[in-house]
Amino acid sequence: MKWEEWKPFYERIVRVMGYSMEDDEKAAEVLRSILIENDNYIIKEEINSIIMERVYIFGAGPNLEDEIRGRDFSDGTKIAADGATSALLKNGIIPDIVVTDLDGRIRDLLEASKKAVMVVHAHGDNIDKLPIVTNFPLVLGTCQTKPLDIIYNFGGFTDGDRAAFLAEELGAKEIILLGFDFSGKVGKWSKPWLTKHVEAWEEKRKKLEFARELIKWLAKNGKAKIFLGNKKI
Repeated sequence: MKWEEWKPFYERIVRVMGYSMEDDEKAAEVLRSILIENDNYIIKEEINSIIMERVYIFGAGPNLEDEIRGRDFSDGTKIAADGATSALLKNGIIPDIVVTDLDGRIRDLLEASKKAVMVVHAHGDNIDKLPIVTNFPLVLGTCQTKPLDIIYNFGGFTDGDRAAFLAEELGAKEIILLGFDFSGKVGKWSKPWLTKHVEAWEEKRKKLEFARELIKWLAKNGKAKIFLGNKKI
């Protein structure tokens, strides 16, 4: 998704969610500065080799553990959406890529970063967390505003749908979404303070609605075939 395609979505998201474009732009600049100073950033072309034709994307929905239990994902690239990283590690699955805005369990993100490329997203609400990226060996920076030289915007809003847009951008032919639930339930892996699955609060419900809309857009306009579990979108 090009910036010109993403911009109308972004403007509507800002309006509905009450976000600040100025804060989002500041966050992108902060992340860029940190990565350049720390010299642990990579560019898009450096992770192309990680992406196989099949990509599994793991969301933090309440159905995640049921969908990964006893399965082997060695035939594809494994991308964890933020909090899903904790569930994967618990089940002995090491992601190849983690897409995060640093809302997940930091200890698990740090553990995953030893082997995974960390795709870190900057937005107005996580500026204070961005220095954490200095602890990650390899970071691809992303934002939701107009992209900068080493800070990309592939499209997408939540960690899960941004992971799908990333996979599409990097040439995946088949994207399989696991642990995705748009019914209004929030999985316990979504936030560090959750101990059980809960009903979505208003802000989260809006985010889930945007995520569903964006994944449908990608399924219609992208090149990759997208599956929600075993059902083609």
